[in-house]
Amino acid sequence: MTAVETTREAREPVGPDEPDAEFEALATAVDAAAGAVAGLDEPARSAATDLRMAIEAFHRPALVHIVRTLRDDPRGKELLFDLVDDPNVRAVLGLHGIIRADPATRARRALDAVRPYLQSHGGDVELVRVEGGTAYVRLHGSCNGCSMSAATLREGVEEALIGHVEEIERVEQLDDQPTVAFIPLDQIGRKRDTGWVRGMSIDEIPPGEMRRIDVTPDDGEPHSFVVTNVEQSLTVFRNACVHQGMTLDGGMLDEGVLTCPWHGFRFDASTGECLSAPGAQLTQVPTRIEDGHVWIRAAGA
Repeated sequence: MTAVETTREAREPVGPDEPDAEFEALATAVDAAAGAVAGLDEPARSAATDLRMAIEAFHRPALVHIVRTLRDDPRGKELLFDLVDDPNVRAVLGLHGIIRADPATRARRALDAVRPYLQSHGGDVELVRVEGGTAYVRLHGSCNGCSMSAATLREGVEEALIGHVEEIERVEQLDDQPTVAFIPLDQIGRKRDTGWVRGMSIDEIPPGEMRRIDVTPDDGEPHSFVVTNVEQSLTVFRNACVHQGMTLDGGMLDEGVLTCPWHGFRFDASTGECLSAPGAQLTQVPTRIEDGHVWIRAAGA
């Protein structure tokens, strides 16, 4: 898939559903040129490819410098958010690898590639999180157990993740039980610390869905959150988009990606990382499951 095709797929247009005509015309021209190059004989095709790579390498340092300068300056961060809304800008940044999916998203794509094989043998896999070079997975069905076939399936999962996601160095298997997404222990504190508020039943949050939770902890301040369920992994975020602080609960959750309903900003629904703007992140909230309910540490959130 080309960078232009990836941008077409990821783009969430603002306003009317019709795609921008100018962008589509430019993308079509790029696709046509790429198709023409693919039809050349080997020496010509190689020369054209080398020229493209040299031009991209020439442009990339300047683009990286622009993005870093805007991101690191409070005055420029909001402008950067607005710029990446433009599909042309997003296509160029994506082409140069300045904007790309985070490791967890790329790991899910790698697992999707082996999922048909696993399912054909009565198994399945879910990615729980990627942390510090380690992918934590939960295996289901025939992938669990100590048989030779189960070991073969687990090896296939490990090869897919390590072979396709450069940040992943090892794979760890977790128990085959529902859980909440990872939160660093220093953010949680003792189990009975003040500030924990009981939310809805986990049965009200089916896989692939998002729900809004409004709570009022002991400090008396009301708080609004959204909880996502991505492959039986629950994550709670403050109900505020990083773009303009608008609420997220009216948005769409699809294939692990949460899209803001207001301006189309896209986030990894498990980690909160913004897929539309470099360096942006939703605020994740300490969470636990107890007595079949989601508990949120709302105080200070």
